[in-house]
Amino acid sequence: MAAPVDLELKKAFTELQAKVIDTQQKVKLADIQIEQLNRTKKHAHLTDTEIMTLIDETNMYEGVGRMFILQSKEVIHNQLLEKQKIAEEKIKELEFLIAGRASSSYLSGNGSRLAGLLVTV
Repeated sequence: MAAPVDLELKKAFTELQAKVIDTQQKVKLADIQIEQLNRTKKHAHLTDTEIMTLIDETNMYEGVGRMFILQSKEVIHNQLLEKQKIAEEKIKELEFLIAGRASSSYLSGNGSRLAGLLVTV
């Protein structure tokens, strides 16, 4: 009778371990993406700060692929603000995702309980 229970516990334990590993990998990936978005946001903010020191009539070149397009200061400023806003929204989405994954940290607690059961059986 102990053998079928033992096999069921081992199967449940391995499934739980797979879920924990998957969750940990997704959280790490989300953290990396958040770091990248923070760098992008900071870069856009610093560029915008420097651009705002120039006079309003200043025309600037925007890099597009392998060419440059002449744009006004206002257009560049608006693009940088939009870039910052998009990065902030994506960061919030990823933090929400991580919070959801962190609430599933009970998986690791269940895993240790299953491991304890495997040892006792």
